[in-house]
Amino acid sequence: QVQLVESGGGLVQPGGSLRLSCAASRSIFSIYAMGWYRQALGKQRELVAKFTSGSRINYYADSVKGRFTISRDDAKNVVYLQMNSLKPEDTAVYYCAAQVTIMEGFNYWGQGTQVTVSS
Repeated sequence: QVQLVESGGGLVQPGGSLRLSCAASRSIFSIYAMGWYRQALGKQRELVAKFTSGSRINYYADSVKGRFTISRDDAKNVVYLQMNSLKPEDTAVYYCAAQVTIMEGFNYWGQGTQVTVSS
């Protein structure tokens, strides 16, 4: 099992930046994959970015490529999502998620953090 706690959301103007953090209750080095999802009001939850253990290639949704960066600090057991050049359409609740083993899907979730991009 793993508990996930997000932080760093807030209100930002278009073109601004935010960095989200996800603190895990166990070593993220031992977790198969971790990612960030988001869910805008009235829309389905979508995968924004993820990394997989042992892979140097991170996944990004087309809508955030070149603007968002997922990273990790194994010593602190924290995963980050750096979000630059934010747009109003990035407004959503952002969730951190973990896939502990290759046999599972993303089945551990944080409580979510609200990101609002508005002038």
